[in-house]
Amino acid sequence: MFETRGSDSPWVESVWTCRSEQVAEMTSVASETWGLVFWEQQGVSCAAVTGPEVRTGTAPVPEGADFVGIQFAVGTSLRAVTASTLVDSGIVLPDVTARGFWLDGERWETPRADDAESLVERLVGQDVVVRDALVADTLRGLQPAMTERTLERRFRAATGLTQGAVRQIERARTAALLLSAGETPADVVDKLGYYDEPHLARALRRFVGRTARQLREGSEGAIALDVGQRTTS
Repeated sequence: MFETRGSDSPWVESVWTCRSEQVAEMTSVASETWGLVFWEQQGVSCAAVTGPEVRTGTAPVPEGADFVGIQFAVGTSLRAVTASTLVDSGIVLPDVTARGFWLDGERWETPRADDAESLVERLVGQDVVVRDALVADTLRGLQPAMTERTLERRFRAATGLTQGAVRQIERARTAALLLSAGETPADVVDKLGYYDEPHLARALRRFVGRTARQLREGSEGAIALDVGQRTTS
């Protein structure tokens, strides 16, 4: 069982939980954001920093594991880690217990799904997590007073990705959500500005790992797309 929820925090994109009853695989959708994930299996606690992913893949889900994850908003980053090193990668954190974990040289309390924002507030308060607000403002349509080259440098520093990659991933996920809700490929092409249906199909294959038909039918197993989506496998 996989479930996500939104967040009122400007630093957090979503908080998710997962419980696996048996060994399974979940489709890992491309993501422009990084995250923290905590899990416990057979009494062993683990934690990791996960990076943005520029293409779809599959993620193994071990049997009898419980997960809590925090996906951070675009434009946020870890002070001590260069954003580009996390792309399609991650960092397993040391000395994790059910009560705490180490990050940026300090020990922090392991969060539950309902108090994830409290951990984020503490990380922000200690400047462990920082943010370039200009990146988020640009994605909302504001025009910064700087050159395109400078803006692109800020995007890469904050996200590890180009501005174009961030927008492509975000658009493909939106397309997948619309198709999952029953909209036709033609309508999605028109709404989101794809050139044509083959262009949409290529984006879905690269970033989502599903065809338009599979998304509309809800077939091919578990996939997590966005806030509020619940999927079982």
